[in-house]
Amino acid sequence: MNIRPSFTHNNKDLPVKYIETTEVKEGVSCDVYQFIDDNTKDLAIVSVNKGAQTPLQKVLTGKKTIQGFISGKGKLTINKIISYNFPNHLLNEIEVEIGQTMQWMALEDLVFYEICEPPFKEGRFQSLKTKEE
Repeated sequence: MNIRPSFTHNNKDLPVKYIETTEVKEGVSCDVYQFIDDNTKDLAIVSVNKGAQTPLQKVLTGKKTIQGFISGKGKLTINKIISYNFPNHLLNEIEVEIGQTMQWMALEDLVFYEICEPPFKEGRFQSLKTKEE
């Protein structure tokens, strides 16, 4: 659990309120936050243990879905084709478009953030099965 009073995004300290921690799957947990004074988006801080990966998800709805690197070492793959290696990549965050798939893999323990605009609701993402599952 990674409870924090604020989150820095675009060089601004944005106050946040911790909501809950959920286990996404073995080796992947998610701390959910609300932005204080801004109900147009929400924040998830996701921890992925070395060797684990997030579910393969397709973005179905939403205005913006941002995936951003915080710490560790891992890879974000978009549409099973484009891979971004962190921390060595020039970009710190990637916007994933509606219709694209995304999946993080931890080469070492990895922490990333996800900002959903509007806030996350069931049905925003579709979890897809992979050969490993």
